[in-house]
Amino acid sequence: MHKLVVLYPKPADPDHFRDYYVTNHLPLVMNWPGLLAWRYSFDVVATKGEAQYFAVFEGDFADAAALAAARASPQGRRVAADVVNYATGGAIVIHYPVQDGTG
Repeated sequence: MHKLVVLYPKPADPDHFRDYYVTNHLPLVMNWPGLLAWRYSFDVVATKGEAQYFAVFEGDFADAAALAAARASPQGRRVAADVVNYATGGAIVIHYPVQDGTG
């Protein structure tokens, strides 16, 4: 499993961000080839102090190659190009292989 995480700092207009993200951006994400599962939240809080991020997105892919192919696809390019339409605070994109564990 390979995870993509997008962290969004607070935007200039949080209401616009929420509305645009749900109405316009997530439908683009749903067409991403190779995306196995996804989730997001606007309720990011810090355990101490103020949270650095307003929203978070997580996407699961089979492996790094599947993520790279998704990002390079026409749908992936549309997803990336759309970020400027709602994320005035920018976006931090990270990805990594997931190590499973049991407790």
